[in-house]
Amino acid sequence: MTTLFSSLGKTWRLDLVAGLTAAAVVLPKSMAYATVAGLPVAIGLYTAFVPMLIYALLGSSRVLSVSSTTTLAILAGTQLGLAVPDGDPDKLIVAVATLSALVGVLLMLASLLRLGFIANFISTPVLTGFKAGIGLVIVLDQIPKLLGLHLDKQGFFPDLLNLFSLLPQTSLLTLAVAVGTLVVLIGMERLLPHSPAPLVAVAGGIAAAWWFGLQAQGVAIVGLIPQGLPSLTLPDTHLVMLLLPGALGIALMSFTESIAAGRAFAETDQPPINANRELLATGAANLGGALFGAMPAGGGTSQTAVVKAAGGRSQLASLVTAGTAAATMLLLAPLLGLLPHATLAAVVIVYSVGLIQPGEFRSILQVRSMEFRWACIACIGVLLFGTLQGIVVAIVVSLIGLASQTAKPHVYVLARKPGTDVLRPLSPEHPNDETFDGLLLVRPEGRLFFVNVQLVADQIKALLAQYQPKVVTLDLSRVPDIEYSAFKMLQEAEQRAAEQGISLWLAGLNPEVLKMFRHSGLADQLGREHLLFNARQAIAQYQAQQGAGQASQLQQIQRNGELDIAPD
Repeated sequence: MTTLFSSLGKTWRLDLVAGLTAAAVVLPKSMAYATVAGLPVAIGLYTAFVPMLIYALLGSSRVLSVSSTTTLAILAGTQLGLAVPDGDPDKLIVAVATLSALVGVLLMLASLLRLGFIANFISTPVLTGFKAGIGLVIVLDQIPKLLGLHLDKQGFFPDLLNLFSLLPQTSLLTLAVAVGTLVVLIGMERLLPHSPAPLVAVAGGIAAAWWFGLQAQGVAIVGLIPQGLPSLTLPDTHLVMLLLPGALGIALMSFTESIAAGRAFAETDQPPINANRELLATGAANLGGALFGAMPAGGGTSQTAVVKAAGGRSQLASLVTAGTAAATMLLLAPLLGLLPHATLAAVVIVYSVGLIQPGEFRSILQVRSMEFRWACIACIGVLLFGTLQGIVVAIVVSLIGLASQTAKPHVYVLARKPGTDVLRPLSPEHPNDETFDGLLLVRPEGRLFFVNVQLVADQIKALLAQYQPKVVTLDLSRVPDIEYSAFKMLQEAEQRAAEQGISLWLAGLNPEVLKMFRHSGLADQLGREHLLFNARQAIAQYQAQQGAGQASQLQQIQRNGELDIAPD
């Protein structure tokens, strides 16, 4: 509420225009996304009404526009197909209400548990691949509607093959409607970015259907749309366990998309996006929408961009858009029934193809080939296993990527830049850097835990064999934490080094690491003189000891010399 009314007096005219402009884009797209999910187009209008209204009152973003998105629509459609395989409209309405309610409850529960950090749970490269897979699935799903064909879904690649076999049965009139819609959409988007192109396309499709009697000539239209505001719809508790796995994935994607869009359009002078409040707001929006038959909702990047481009400054713009949706349901429902399915399919394709970003794949490849492989695996996972299973693939790939990065930490030998006090990893690029005879400075980087500690230990063991030091100093300044298994291995390594006559010094311990050493007693075992503030102090202490040792040795030589020349 604070976000909504903070600057209402100054911005209401801008927000009014932005809300109406957004409605011209959001409402046709919402109806199109309902068809993606296999739902009546009225469900799309409900989703652009109730969830948007609730988020406007609770959200922390001033401009985020919340309704359905392409990703959520395809995910919901997959799950609803499992719950209602016969496609019965009445059962679908109850099932989608149950699914949206589950998504809402899960998001609100995550807010209660302060799980806002899950917004970063899927890495950006993996999310890029996942969305590309979703985009390909949506485009293939809509192409038969452009051609007037019916395709029994069996999976991406079988469907692709079946589509080619059905091409001779294409309805040329339906294709003409689709091509006309595509020309309008693409032309307006290129010439007039953020214009109400979907509204113009939908209006043109309705006008053509009425003027030319397209339905009588075999062009499929939307048909009857209930007039009036949505009625109360109660979820079916018997479907909870069946829909719960899918609801988890949809909740994750809803929040991930919402928080990304909210942060992308936040102004620097505005309060930061509160992740846990966003969980609460999107959860309440989904739960409230479920009671009125809405499909799962989340923040959309493209529709939020329209709000920003039109001058929107507060959530009043979303209230205007929601009000326009209500007016459409009350006044224009009979007219919308004339809308050709080919027109809706064209809208879906134009605004879903943006999920496929070859340029982003190239950018990832230029930076790191490993992340590029993750993106490709996530994309292929969606195409091979389906959209909901694709989320699992994306999460697993992200976790494998995280494990691969942390399982192989770097271990560097440090040397000193000549004439300075700067320490840096020893490398062929700096052959004149100073090392110290008898002293080995080793710096591991990253958290040490049971997965990577053996690899680190093996690398240090190899360095000990190579340099044969008297003192090895572990610079732990780049180690934020040491897990218990790694700590025990470090204790054992200290004992083996002592048996070989090698002293172990530790430098740059972070507070949590130092606390562990003190609690274990290893700090007392090593002694205060072997726990150093940084690696530079280790060099100074070692050189001081070497200097003292040389002086002592010289004195001993002198005494021995005096004994040799002493008279009998």
